[in-house]
Amino acid sequence: MAKITPFKGLRPTKALAAEVATLPYDVVSVAEAREFKKDPYNFYHVTRSEIDLPENVDVHSQQVYDKADENLEAMIQDKVLVQDPEPCYYIYELVMDGRSQTGLVCGSSIDDYNNGIIKKHEFTRPEKELDRINHITATGAQTGIVFLAYHDCDSVQRIIDEWKATHEPEYDFTATDGVRHIFWVIDDYPRVATITHNFEQDVPATYIADGHHRAASAAKVCKEMRDNGYSVDGNEYFNYFVTCIFPASQLQIMDYNRIVKDLNGMIPEEFIQALEKDFEIQRLGNEPYKPTLPHEFGMYLGDAWYKLVSKAGTFSEDPIGILDVTILQQNVLDKLLGIKDQRTDKRIDFIGGIRGMGALQKKVDSKEAAIAFSIFPVTIQQLFAIADSGNVMPPKSTWFEPKLRDGLVVYMI
Repeated sequence: MAKITPFKGLRPTKALAAEVATLPYDVVSVAEAREFKKDPYNFYHVTRSEIDLPENVDVHSQQVYDKADENLEAMIQDKVLVQDPEPCYYIYELVMDGRSQTGLVCGSSIDDYNNGIIKKHEFTRPEKELDRINHITATGAQTGIVFLAYHDCDSVQRIIDEWKATHEPEYDFTATDGVRHIFWVIDDYPRVATITHNFEQDVPATYIADGHHRAASAAKVCKEMRDNGYSVDGNEYFNYFVTCIFPASQLQIMDYNRIVKDLNGMIPEEFIQALEKDFEIQRLGNEPYKPTLPHEFGMYLGDAWYKLVSKAGTFSEDPIGILDVTILQQNVLDKLLGIKDQRTDKRIDFIGGIRGMGALQKKVDSKEAAIAFSIFPVTIQQLFAIADSGNVMPPKSTWFEPKLRDGLVVYMI
């Protein structure tokens, strides 16, 4: 059963929360983060501290991690961030386009992560793990929340709903992208104890929705600290990692689309002819096509959109084979375009569905890519089934919106 813990969150003062909060470090480029360099309270000064260094500095150099530590310490000294005096749980509600989702911010057990109670659905990349390991080690903090999901649990949800109904939120602001962020602090010991108990009794497992690298990095930092004798009873903060856990019924996965830089030596006519073996193809013209059913794909090539429908025999019924990202990989990316590993091949890139079909078309029209594919999104039920089976999805299979904000609560290890 899932083991969680309250913690003494390091948080912005109420007046500064909206100015501190930023998107996760890994969904913005350095150039995008640099646009906020002059904002003194912005949390990119910690998560993307390279913005405060010369542009020629390697973003993975020790200088960057030391700067993150320096900037975090300055925010603490200036009382921009203040640590709660007692361990708390936190309720985090996000509202986007009229849809709301509410999660519980807590520490999740690294032993659960290692033992498969926290379930994974993606492989991680060593270089991305090392980046976060170095960041955690330098700052002594986990600055990014891992997004978890769980099967709905009434005993937990009742406490969250009751607290929201009877307490004023600590933060309530709408970010520039239109997403509203509402944040409560559960600092009542009996409620905290009940939540801990209910999770351990009623929640058999949780699932990583977003943040596999942050979770893996925290686990490796924990192992190193245990190996070096820092762990006494297993309850030290570094034995947990900061998460926000959402009930599955409130979550929505968006499409995660692909662009490819070339046609693997083929001209468009040859490529379309090769596609006809595995897909029914309909030319649509200039109107972007976003799939409305599983096993449909949109394709933008040249100056036209096409609708592709998988033919019988192009997919299997197992949890991985039935995914549209798998169908595209096996029958197009690998078979025709020679892309064997989406994690390492530099010819492919990924565009989150939040950016819309126009972003795909723009990449091709600007010649940054030769072809783009829009994909029907994975469901949360499919994610759970794959994680339960011990399998992993193809890279970049899921895109969750809205994004949790960094800086609203920091987990000091």
